[in-house]
Amino acid sequence: MAANPMRIGVLGAGWFASRRHCPDVVDHDEAKLTALCRRSADELQRMGQAFGVDALFADYREMIVEADLDGVIICSPHNLHYEHAFACLQADLHVLLEKPISVESGQGRKLVAEAAERDRVLLVAQNPPYWNHCRRLREAIDSDELGELESATITWVGNALGVLGREELSDDIPGVVKPTLFRQSPTANGGGFLVDGGSHLITELIWCTRRRITEVAAIMDNVNHDVRAALTLRLDNGATATLSNTADSVRRDKRQRSIYCGSMGTAWVRGFPFHLDLDSGGQVHCWSDEELPTPPSPVDDFIACISEQREPQITGAEAVHVVEVLEAAYASARERRTVTVGQTDTTSSSSNAISS
Repeated sequence: MAANPMRIGVLGAGWFASRRHCPDVVDHDEAKLTALCRRSADELQRMGQAFGVDALFADYREMIVEADLDGVIICSPHNLHYEHAFACLQADLHVLLEKPISVESGQGRKLVAEAAERDRVLLVAQNPPYWNHCRRLREAIDSDELGELESATITWVGNALGVLGREELSDDIPGVVKPTLFRQSPTANGGGFLVDGGSHLITELIWCTRRRITEVAAIMDNVNHDVRAALTLRLDNGATATLSNTADSVRRDKRQRSIYCGSMGTAWVRGFPFHLDLDSGGQVHCWSDEELPTPPSPVDDFIACISEQREPQITGAEAVHVVEVLEAAYASARERRTVTVGQTDTTSSSSNAISS
């Protein structure tokens, strides 16, 4: 470990943090897991024992003041992201925030502005920037291997009913503690599964293509707490895209297919596990994730951004744009019309723009 490692605390130290971010901090040569915070005393003790952390807090405000920290990883319910991240930034702490950046795009913009004003890192842990195949896909689009993007289709099918609180969770679910099931509440989750798993699909589209989404038409099985959603999207270059998200499949394995069609070629993504096929100018190349360079994890990126004073793999503007698209999708499904992205914004911290 480095002589002066980055001291990292975790706010919302629970199931997901125990599976991903906490192990990544513990294994990082330039970071130290210094403090943990969650409201449940028994589970907090279990997390502390699992990761060798003695500084344990039930109140995040106490952790911010009393723990010796350089940065905080926030894994709290979605509707608390703004409150928690803003408090940490105001304490001059760097922030790694689980997706989405907030449940309102206006709140997200405030977080981005606060981080910039205080010269703090604000990293939102959406998956695509940290996935091998997405990075190679973005490289192909950047280098014009596909030409001008004309169309894209993304489909995800799986079963997330357990974490959505609609069926019993398996006793052998991985993690030090079980999920808190905040996702069963449309208010705490910010909506349904489109907010949770679907936000990664939206991120894939805008991050890999570097395009913005301008219009959304959406249908959902339940506009307050969806498990099935389908979106038709217009991009800022005139291309169209479709996105389908199904989280109540009878099959338990996750299936994803993405197709990107350009004026000079086509890319196919299939998972899980992921493979990328690229047809450019009649030459077809195929890669499994294992054959592509290993990308940094969100924690790797977070520590590097702090030490090197650089921007995260996903920018704050991109993270906010994901929420803008979510807002437009829920408004479209509620009102049964096509919605222009950015016209459903609210900056009120007392309302829920996505699910209201």
